[in-house]
Amino acid sequence: MYKIKEAVIVEGIYDKNKLEGFLDGVILTTHGFAVYSNDDFVKTIQLLAEKTGIVIFTDSDSAGMRIRSFIKQKVRPELVKHAYAPDISGTERRKRRASAEGLLGVEGMSEEIIIKALRDAGCTIDGVKGDPAADGGITKTDLYMLGLSGGSGSKELRERLSREIGVPARLSANMLLDVLNRLVSLDELVEIVQKIKP
Repeated sequence: MYKIKEAVIVEGIYDKNKLEGFLDGVILTTHGFAVYSNDDFVKTIQLLAEKTGIVIFTDSDSAGMRIRSFIKQKVRPELVKHAYAPDISGTERRKRRASAEGLLGVEGMSEEIIIKALRDAGCTIDGVKGDPAADGGITKTDLYMLGLSGGSGSKELRERLSREIGVPARLSANMLLDVLNRLVSLDELVEIVQKIKP
């Protein structure tokens, strides 16, 4: 069992059950879009954010991104960490067919992928704070200069980059910037972009 300091926010009960199999800590479910009308739940998240910090770990589909965005608006940014499930095609064991977007949710990810995502987000696991490898020096200007924003083909290049580094392809340029500053240095980003550019 891994002990995690931050409260983990997931979408549903199956996500929670998956994490409880190997994580010792507070794991809360939004019950999907029910979070939008549950003021008590939002207050609980805000309280936990102040006490231990929170990490949002929703699915990488459009619904998960909307829920992530909603919670992000309710908590001070410095108290929130973001763990991202990579885009992996497939169907969870309990389902007969894939989701509308054909991607595995948090419940379908392996323990290794989940722990890596939590560490990459900077979570404290077993008393050790995740140590993102990046230097935090990537800017919006860098994204523009590398063709990742503001130009023709930028969206497609961001999607290729997202697949290359194992994060959801539907991240906005701002969310991608946050992720990049946790995962890679500017030099590493330049190298990756040169490799994936058509």
